[in-house]
Amino acid sequence: MEKVIKWFSQNHVAANFLMLLVLLAGFATWFQLRKEIFPETSFDAVVVSVPYPNATPDEVTNGVIIPMEEAIADIEGIKRVTSNASRNVGAMTIEVETGYETRNVMDDVKTKIDAIDNFAENAERPVLEELIVNRQILSLAISADTDEASLREYAETVRDGLLNYAPGKPKGVSQKLSRFLKGDPEIKKVELASVRDYEISIEVSEDRLRQYGLTIQQVAAAVRKASLDLPSGSVKTASGEIVVRGIGKRYRGADFFGIVVTANPDGSVVKLEEVAEIIDGFEDSELSSTFNGNSAVVLHVFSVGEQDTLTIAALAKEYIGGLEKPPGVSITLWNDMSLMLQGRLDLLKRNIGMGLLLVLLVLALFLRPSLAFLVAMGIPVSFAGGMWLMPDFGISLNMISAFAFILVLGIVVDDAIVVGENVYTRIQGGEHPREASWKGTHEVGVVVIFGVLTTAMAFTPMLGLSGVSGKIWPNIPLVVIPVLLFSLVQSKFVLPAHLALLKPTSNKVSRNPLMRLQKWISGGLERFIKSIYTPTLTLCLRFRYVVWVAFVGLVVISAKLVETGRIPFEFMPKVEGEILSAKL
Repeated sequence: MEKVIKWFSQNHVAANFLMLLVLLAGFATWFQLRKEIFPETSFDAVVVSVPYPNATPDEVTNGVIIPMEEAIADIEGIKRVTSNASRNVGAMTIEVETGYETRNVMDDVKTKIDAIDNFAENAERPVLEELIVNRQILSLAISADTDEASLREYAETVRDGLLNYAPGKPKGVSQKLSRFLKGDPEIKKVELASVRDYEISIEVSEDRLRQYGLTIQQVAAAVRKASLDLPSGSVKTASGEIVVRGIGKRYRGADFFGIVVTANPDGSVVKLEEVAEIIDGFEDSELSSTFNGNSAVVLHVFSVGEQDTLTIAALAKEYIGGLEKPPGVSITLWNDMSLMLQGRLDLLKRNIGMGLLLVLLVLALFLRPSLAFLVAMGIPVSFAGGMWLMPDFGISLNMISAFAFILVLGIVVDDAIVVGENVYTRIQGGEHPREASWKGTHEVGVVVIFGVLTTAMAFTPMLGLSGVSGKIWPNIPLVVIPVLLFSLVQSKFVLPAHLALLKPTSNKVSRNPLMRLQKWISGGLERFIKSIYTPTLTLCLRFRYVVWVAFVGLVVISAKLVETGRIPFEFMPKVEGEILSAKL
């Protein structure tokens, strides 16, 4: 290690090349990192839902839930199964054991459920999906003083427009937006919320039933038979197996007009429209949504897969900004989570700048301005190095990783301060800067290395977390540890080469007010060390056992304060939000 330090201290080009390489790599990586609010996380669970129209919870339990539970009972890797039977639908959440791949368990579950042959007759096809965090980016409230059908139709038009909006060339969008477009700049998931489901009501007239000699059961059977989407089997051919499906499901009221209810002996037929009134409408529920006093429909915009949160948010805002709205229709952006992410990134930038400024100020006051600048350079170099490795660890720039950068900001230059101060002291003692740079660095080498490693080790337990926490919190150590290691590289190989260019400070009294202030403050620090710190340290060493007892006592008292509740403990602090909700 001593020879390597000496070589770098005497080869400034190599040291500067190493520093520039890390800075440029980190700078380039910043623009390539996927930016999202929270890291994409799977809950290691599979959700199975089976629609069962017009069924009671008991019917759902017997006709859907029990057959599924029996079918998957022998699948390996299942930790827990939670079933829920409600009106019209049965749902099952399957938690996966640690160590098993969720996708593999999901495939096994699908195979077993597809083989079930005793589902209730009217139960629809099961829907399987992996339970993951939905990364909702923003919401759009579309409001107008109009009827529900027209408002929903326009909301669906806006949704389809968002899904089909692809700027393509940068000239298709603003210059500011084009800087963010990378990867897959298309909105792929938009959901309608606060809306009632469509419903087709068929109101049968008793007078017309008597007129045609029909019963309500005959009408219901005709409708059920004509509006089914059922599998009809398969046909084996030379090129493979072809699945045959009878598709007859109807989705609009007009599709039901021509349904034949009965055929008369003379060849004439009675159609549904002759005995019933068919109305396109919405399900009968108490759900309603208003925004600023008008009826409203809410659109939720999500990012999917590797998509960038800021890119998708910018696309949605760009589309809505250029949309021509009908008279009386208002589209309001709210719950914009991208602002929270952008705020955290801006905070990170401000903290880096403020950290650089404070380090420069403090070191300049107590040591010398040139040394302060060289030590402070460890902050951008270390951060750039940590950012450079983030894609290799599969880490995005999110709220957690940004917090990790802010957390490590206060300790990232500790090793550089120790090295710089030791080399500076040697130079002030009359040693040649070239000799002092590598000898001073090597002298405190063991202390600096173990100081960085012990700090890094404090974050390693987060890497061993399991479950959902094990997929979120490792973002912190996987950022902090590389940053600390790059700070060690910078203080060992780059900093000595720069310190070798320092010159001893002149003992002449400077007329520069700033230099005189620096001399006075640094002299005050030395006087404090000699008159207060050193005697106190000597006293503590003389009565070391008393100090140990006092320290242990403070630890016990602190633990008891937490244990007794005098100092409350909570995993996540309560933070005031910006949305007020009420339930009656």
